[in-house]
Amino acid sequence: MLTVHHLGISQSDRIVWLCEELAIPYDLVRYDRDPVTRLAPATYKALHPAGTAPVITDDALALSESGAIVDYIVARYGNGRLTLPSDHPDYARFLYWCHFANGSLMPAMMMLMGEGGMAQVMRDRIARYLTALDTHFGQGHSWLAGDVFTIADIMIMFPLTTMRAFVPLDLSPYPDLRAYLKRVSGRPGFQAAKAKADPDLELPID
Repeated sequence: MLTVHHLGISQSDRIVWLCEELAIPYDLVRYDRDPVTRLAPATYKALHPAGTAPVITDDALALSESGAIVDYIVARYGNGRLTLPSDHPDYARFLYWCHFANGSLMPAMMMLMGEGGMAQVMRDRIARYLTALDTHFGQGHSWLAGDVFTIADIMIMFPLTTMRAFVPLDLSPYPDLRAYLKRVSGRPGFQAAKAKADPDLELPID
């Protein structure tokens, strides 16, 4: 049985959302952060050698790393949903945005949590990233892969919403990106996942 081990206010919210979008059966186990340190409890860190969120278990398998988990779930349980085939005209765009969240945007945002000269470099880089996203949606694309909602959209929402609780981002200069976030947050799967994973968390959508 697939079990999603959800650490509050973490990337594991992606996994809950993915399961809701696919409407697949899964068990959800919630873990709260330490109220003082804001770190995961020891029981969560013991789930996988990485000691980080997210983690799923599927029978004897324990898997960490959100991108790997997303790929695993859609490959095993998705039946071709939320991905694009390699011969689709938007396949390269889909791949780019799918890897963009954790490969580019999140590392840059995490460097803003420190101090020093690199912080300004990362601010400039993030501005370019946000401009690219805003331009993409301004060109008439409903979703990152064009007209099809995919796991790329699930991957991007964490840095644009939940992570902003740790690293504030001003999205006011990006109207098409903000419209996209409202479009995504209105999906029934997103709303169901939030109600189960972090019902008390006020997400910055705009």
